Amino acid sequence: MARPTIADIAQRAGVSKGAVSFALNGRPGVSEATRERILRIAEQMAWRPHSAARALGASRVDSVGMVIARPARTLGVEPFFAHLLSGVQSGLSAESISLQLLIVEDTETEVEVYKRWTSEHRVDGVILVDLTVRDPRIDALKELELPAVVIGGRGGKGQLASVWADDRDAMLTIVEYLAALGHRRIAHVAGTPIFQHTQRRIRAVRDAAPRLGLVDAPSLTTDFSDAEGAATTRRLLAQADRPTAIVYDSDVMAVAGLGVAMEMGVSVPGDLSIVAFDDSILTQLMHPALTAMSRDTFDFGRQAAEVLLEVIANPEVPVNRRTADPVLTVRESTAPPA
Repeated sequence: MARPTIADIAQRAGVSKGAVSFALNGRPGVSEATRERILRIAEQMAWRPHSAARALGASRVDSVGMVIARPARTLGVEPFFAHLLSGVQSGLSAESISLQLLIVEDTETEVEVYKRWTSEHRVDGVILVDLTVRDPRIDALKELELPAVVIGGRGGKGQLASVWADDRDAMLTIVEYLAALGHRRIAHVAGTPIFQHTQRRIRAVRDAAPRLGLVDAPSLTTDFSDAEGAATTRRLLAQADRPTAIVYDSDVMAVAGLGVAMEMGVSVPGDLSIVAFDDSILTQLMHPALTAMSRDTFDFGRQAAEVLLEVIANPEVPVNRRTADPVLTVRESTAPPA
């Protein structure tokens, strides 16, 4: 993808290259009206100074990027992302590659970051997380021709490289285990509904319900925060026909749910069984310790870094790597219903 030059800006603005240089560097020699017009055209053409020019002479910058579009406050208490990032950095450090990490508020901002990184040649490739339904990032990255790997799902039905585990099978394992214990009212406190992995888990619960004879199996979406996890649990436990088991899409929400159950005098596991989709030190240190789906999140991140480096080295060869499925670790928070 050709990057705009000072000559391109000069041609569009109808001025000399010297005038463009004066305007971009804040030097006298052009009128304010001309300076503003040149700066506006430079922005429209996604021109960036210095770093792009330096990078044009090199084929690699030995750096990859990762942008996470979630509230920074929520990420701060997520053990999953801490382990994932550690694994990514481990895989990159082994090849002396650095990681640029940014946390933004929404997908639109994330796409703008990719455009800026590409125009400045800041990174050799990027790692995507939280694939969304009809994700706009897929087409944007294909258009930018920026090597990328998706963690947790197949990017654009295989358009981008991916490293993933089967969320559907994992959720089915949880629901089938609870049904085998005798639970027929199983609630699912799900994550953000726009995420593909959230939708896969919701569909798994919905599809399993008739086969397992569940009386009620609602999925209630949240933003993955402890606050919404707690609020949703409180609503569920206040119902006349409350669930006898709740599955949470994250360890943080499961811990929050356990706190609400204790606050409301609901015994775990006597009156309520709790399962967390993610395992961590949080679920292990609770009393009772929480049953959870366990996986090596560190290695998940390491493999994502490994695949991205493969794609950077050979962009024409698609890589779609399925990792080991999570394993259900049964602890003290699950038992047959009273």
